[in-house]
Amino acid sequence: MTAARPGLVIWDIDGTLIPADLRWLRRAIARTYALPEPDVVFPAARVHGFTDESIVVETALTSGISRELAEGSVPRFHDELAKVMSEGEAELARDQPAYAGAAESIAELDKHGFVQTVLTGNLRYAAETKLRVAGLDSLLRLDLGAYGSDSRDRLELPAVVADRYLSQFGSPLPSSQTVVVGDAPNDIYCARHAGFRIIVVTHRMKRSELLEHSPDEILDALDPDSVVSAVQSLTGAAH
Repeated sequence: MTAARPGLVIWDIDGTLIPADLRWLRRAIARTYALPEPDVVFPAARVHGFTDESIVVETALTSGISRELAEGSVPRFHDELAKVMSEGEAELARDQPAYAGAAESIAELDKHGFVQTVLTGNLRYAAETKLRVAGLDSLLRLDLGAYGSDSRDRLELPAVVADRYLSQFGSPLPSSQTVVVGDAPNDIYCARHAGFRIIVVTHRMKRSELLEHSPDEILDALDPDSVVSAVQSLTGAAH
């Protein structure tokens, strides 16, 4: 990358920039499949780090919905989630504010010339709503991002970022200068699959648990100086 673009930082959203909360999916799934909210049963092992569509289908199956109906109602889920997120913006702002240091870390990386975007299992509308309500969207290149609406398979999302980066900047995305910041094992697997570097923050899992998955760096909080230092070290952009 040029001096103006020393690297690309790709943020996860839920559990990394803002606290994770399944209420929005629960409400949208309940409406999609005409279930009472208490009857929506999330699968134990296929939620955190997975894409919304995969969570929806697995949750519908776990909640007693047939596979045909579970799959066939995914387009309706998109519509219902958009309504749920729109109706719940005040609640979202109250209950899921940005983690301490999130806005400051984004701002500090921007000052150092890093391009920043997101890679998330959220559908794009939900991702943009969460970031806007949390006040985190202004310095992120969301047009470069990859979302659960781009692919149900999270491992396919780095290629979406790469394609959008190439289209925007006219040069291939250098994987060695690309850093994912996440909080879960699936963030680590996804980054490794793409050849990206990976930083994880201990918002939801213990350091010892994350260490088992061999990330490049583990941070205990989004301290802006620590975030910038880690990103610079991993991209070779340290001065």
